[in-house]
Amino acid sequence: MSAAVRVHLASLAFVFLGCGALLAVGPPDRQTQPGVRVGAACAHDNLTIFFLHGADQLKGRQILTLEEALKQKKIIVHETKTVRQLSLENVSTQEVFIQAGDIVKGGQQDRVLAIDMLVPPKSGKLPITSFCVESGRWSRRGTETADRFSASPHALVGNNLKLATRKDMDQRKVWGNVSRVQDALSKNLKVQVRSARSRSSLQLSLEHKKISEAVEKATQKLQPRLGAKDTDVIGYAVAINGKLVSADVFANADLFRRLWPKLLRAAVIEAIALKKEKEKIPEVKAEAVTAFLKEVARGKKTGKILGKDLHEQQQETAKNILFETRLKKDGPVLRRSYLAK
Repeated sequence: MSAAVRVHLASLAFVFLGCGALLAVGPPDRQTQPGVRVGAACAHDNLTIFFLHGADQLKGRQILTLEEALKQKKIIVHETKTVRQLSLENVSTQEVFIQAGDIVKGGQQDRVLAIDMLVPPKSGKLPITSFCVESGRWSRRGTETADRFSASPHALVGNNLKLATRKDMDQRKVWGNVSRVQDALSKNLKVQVRSARSRSSLQLSLEHKKISEAVEKATQKLQPRLGAKDTDVIGYAVAINGKLVSADVFANADLFRRLWPKLLRAAVIEAIALKKEKEKIPEVKAEAVTAFLKEVARGKKTGKILGKDLHEQQQETAKNILFETRLKKDGPVLRRSYLAK
């Protein structure tokens, strides 16, 4: 089979995702829950982080993040002039990980990428599902390039926005939750975070000076807690206002370490948006994190084909939902993402 045919078949599989096809799969198996150990907590204000320790699923694989690849000009995110689909082109000899929730800046309007994806070296153009996180604009902004996207320093903030993108796949819900996040950040920071350049742009709001200052203050304390000796950290759990809200487990420790600055920025900003004045914050213990990770195992399980050799399984209870991305149906786990509902 020629390389061109392989790329074409992969593209068809990715387009299949756009139809939202779900596949029923069997009951939970022993691979559903990761064998992770919950580490000690580190906290700042109303945010508590637990590092999750475990074995690598992809040993020795050094995978670039989207943020790194864009900075190094190793991947091109093409504008397609279709809101619900962009095109990725890896022009390097390294694999690139796309994280569902990655925001890309530029194009006709800022977008969020809606699925996890491992883009192979020299991939050619591959479609990926996206949603708009900036309503109204449909032209070049300032000196940015309209036919491609320039950077990806930020990810989605808040579970409602993540669920609107990954579970509901509903553009109106995405817009509504973008607006609510902007309002919450403006209220708690006591400054309007909407940018005059594009008031609807979540990306530009996240670049606001007050947000950047708050993120810098928190990351100075929290980022060093992931030390050089922490070679088995493959994920993290987040508690805000004393309540567990999310957790992520990745394919290997190297990938998590590369993603950590962006993940931490998003967690800090979410904590700002959810901050409650003068409220006593209860302590969150490691046992609660373990229970949070296990609870979703009782949920109903469905599957979705993301692309050639890439599968997503969703498992949902009344309280939580798990998105699990695997390389092949029963292969190594690329990412497990837990969200409280």
